Amino acid sequence: MRIFLVGFMGTGKSHWGKIWASQHNLKFIDLDLEIEQKTGLRVDEIFEKKGEDYFRNVEAQILIEMEQYDNCIIACGGGTPCFKNNMEWMNDNGLTVLLHSTPSKILENIINDNKERPLLKKINKGELLFFIEMKLKERIDFYNKANFKLPAFELNSNSIDTILNIKSTC
Repeated sequence: MRIFLVGFMGTGKSHWGKIWASQHNLKFIDLDLEIEQKTGLRVDEIFEKKGEDYFRNVEAQILIEMEQYDNCIIACGGGTPCFKNNMEWMNDNGLTVLLHSTPSKILENIINDNKERPLLKKINKGELLFFIEMKLKERIDFYNKANFKLPAFELNSNSIDTILNIKSTC
């Protein structure tokens, strides 16, 4: 069993993924951390020094390497489903769960989080809500290919249980 958490930045993929994996004795993998370990660079450094195209190629390659793991929850970057047929690959090789939220709630979460976000480096806070709205529009068709959808503002420690129960009966 492999569960891929997808959705926009700030929707809680890493936060809830760690909690759910721990509760169900599953391995937790953060795809961005895997990329950083393999490249020796932070994600923001990869974007800055090598560009987004390079990052997306590495991301797709490391995503495919995730097939070596079973019984895991993998938190993907916000753009992962949108490039290199990644969403189709994830759907073929596990369950995809979209954590979705409103642009204003995403903005609130991003502002309250001190995590480096490469796509936001050059955007001032006044433009941030508009940027989030536009990126969500670009990505929605990819996100909607997820097997399951969970509203991020309703998540709790039991939110993944229904999905795990469905998976265990298949």
